[in-house]
Amino acid sequence: MRMIEAVKSTSRLAAVAAALVMVSPAAHSQQQPSAAAIATAKQLIAATNSNAVFTPLIAGVVEQAKLLYLQQNPALAQDLNEIAAQLRTELAPRFSELTDEMAKLYATHFTNDELKAILVFYESPVGKKLLEQQPSVVESSMKFAQDWANKLSDQVIARMRAELKKRGHAM
Repeated sequence: MRMIEAVKSTSRLAAVAAALVMVSPAAHSQQQPSAAAIATAKQLIAATNSNAVFTPLIAGVVEQAKLLYLQQNPALAQDLNEIAAQLRTELAPRFSELTDEMAKLYATHFTNDELKAILVFYESPVGKKLLEQQPSVVESSMKFAQDWANKLSDQVIARMRAELKKRGHAM
C-alpha cells in the first residue's frame, strides 16, 4: 500500500511540475531559441560544469524506487541491488536530457551573443578562478549566514523576553 501511495505522490508531483512548465512564460514564448544559441549554451554548461548538480539524480531515483520495494519485502535486496545497478547503467545516457533542457533554458533567457560573452568570461583566467573559488566562498558564506542567524535569533528571543516582562508576563 505504501508503494502505491508513494507512486501516486510522485505522479502528482510530476503532474504539478508539468503544469508549471506549461504555464510558465518560457513555455508560451513564441520564439524558440536558435540552434546556435543552444550549442553555445551547451559549451557554457560544459565550461561551468553547471549540470554537475544533477549528477546524482538518476542514481537517486533508482535508489528511491529500490527502497520502495525493499520496504515491502526486504528479501528482495539481492535482486533489487542487481536490478538497480543495471538500471543505473541503462539510464546513464538519459543524463544528456537534463543538459539539453538546461541549454534550451539558457538559450531562452540569453541571446547567442550574450551566451558567447558569458562563455568568454568563464573561459578567461578570472572566470576559471571564479569557478574554482566559488564553492569555497559559498560554503564560507553559508557558515557565516548560519552563525549570524543564530546570533540574531538569540537577540530576538532576548528582546521578546524583555518585552514580555515589561508587559507583566512572568518569564
